[in-house]
Amino acid sequence: MKAFRVAWWILVAVALLFGLLAALRVGAATNISPTSTDHFAWDDVDGWWDFYSTDSVTVYGTRIEGYASSSVGDISLDCATTRGGNICATSNYGVCNGPGPKDPTNLDGTCDSGDASGELTGYAWNDTIGWISFNCDNTSHEGGTNYCATSTSTVTIDTNGNFSGYAWNDIVGWISFNCADPNVCGTSNYKVTTSWRATSTFAYVESSVFDTQLSGGGVLQSIVWQGSQPAETSVDFQVATSSSPSGPWTFVGPGGSSLFYYGAECPFAGTSIPSGAGPNKAICIDKNIGAARYVRYKVRLRSNLLQTQTPSVEDVILIWTR
Repeated sequence: MKAFRVAWWILVAVALLFGLLAALRVGAATNISPTSTDHFAWDDVDGWWDFYSTDSVTVYGTRIEGYASSSVGDISLDCATTRGGNICATSNYGVCNGPGPKDPTNLDGTCDSGDASGELTGYAWNDTIGWISFNCDNTSHEGGTNYCATSTSTVTIDTNGNFSGYAWNDIVGWISFNCADPNVCGTSNYKVTTSWRATSTFAYVESSVFDTQLSGGGVLQSIVWQGSQPAETSVDFQVATSSSPSGPWTFVGPGGSSLFYYGAECPFAGTSIPSGAGPNKAICIDKNIGAARYVRYKVRLRSNLLQTQTPSVEDVILIWTR
């Protein structure tokens, strides 16, 4: 058995990718759909809420910020980005994507516990009608209460970016975010849609060609990688073999499929687990790929859903036998 240690550079491509994502976030104005049927909510007292025309409403993995317009004025979604600027020092509130802040010292309207779940919590504000609750259970917020026994209001965002459900206000009552919920789309077609998605970001890097120096070919047994893997991220691999240093190269995973990646810790179970084996653990390779003198691999790195954490790979060890 022979172990081949591959000197590896920190994946600059990943850093650049996340830098670009951060730049895009900073420069974003709104990610609500401009389509006329895809940026309105409705209540029976005040009518339409327009989430697009102010060019400020932006959905993030932890929160929603900005303000919508209505016949009774702005619907402010967080205290930090009102039309008049940051008012968090006098009124701390916000709508979170997932749980809200429990820490009473959190006075900046942020949602440090937001988890990109698409289940919205917290409160918006309007100067005429007052507080608007996005979830009947706001106990995840400091001072929030659970009134789900008398009201089942919840607003969610699905995997296609569509809002659904109802918010609640003591004056206007239910606020509908999707015509499908009251089943009125045939006569009144509306919903709120965002381009934000609860999804990980992936980065891929292909290795150079490695020579086993075995004329009859070596059989790749396992891969071990070294580096860091934050929670909810993963690292996995595909491999390619050839009898020639020039290829051809076809990267495959378990079962010889180009759709799957090796990530499960040994012993090999035929599939790759979503979280991956983690650093310093042997990832077993399907022996059906056969013996070959030359080997390459492709590494896939997956961020967390919030796109705030990514793994880094510093070294890769290939282990093969004759």
